[in-house]
Amino acid sequence: MAVASERRHRWNDAITQHLCNGFPMLGQMVIGFYWPFKGEFDPRFAIRHWREAGARVALPVVIEKNAPLVYREWWPGVATEPGVFDLPVPQGTDILVPEAVLIPPVGFDEQGYRLGYGGGYFDRTLAAMHPQPLKIAVAFELSRISTIRPQPHDIGMDFVVTELGVHQVMPHGLASAGNGALA
Repeated sequence: MAVASERRHRWNDAITQHLCNGFPMLGQMVIGFYWPFKGEFDPRFAIRHWREAGARVALPVVIEKNAPLVYREWWPGVATEPGVFDLPVPQGTDILVPEAVLIPPVGFDEQGYRLGYGGGYFDRTLAAMHPQPLKIAVAFELSRISTIRPQPHDIGMDFVVTELGVHQVMPHGLASAGNGALA
């Protein structure tokens, strides 16, 4: 939240470019994404790019406490109502099962684990999904920490994308995937 808006916009633009260039196949997939909250990376520009290529996209919905999220299809102009944290929840749209998910960490570590806001919703949701979706954390580098001290219920990401690039999670930790993560 303390990052100057001009710097945050530059970082957002860089992350958007890394996502669009590094994951072109998402334009043919069902993507779960999030509405930006408290200065997080804003994925909506990348989402627009993938929707224009044919992707279907969905926002997470809290159905009940301590349960997995469901994803409701979203598009610009769809009817929404405020949900948890007053974030928009699509109304009356299809429930979709994402093939890829964009997830915002409050912090992420060198092994590809993430910290959220403490509710465990994303971890519960990912644990319940079979097959597993492509898991992409999107964050600013200032959120990088050495370890989150992952617990058995924590689910690691496949990639972490920051303003510095695409980082693939490998057995030894995060490794730069360059500009062509999965091109």
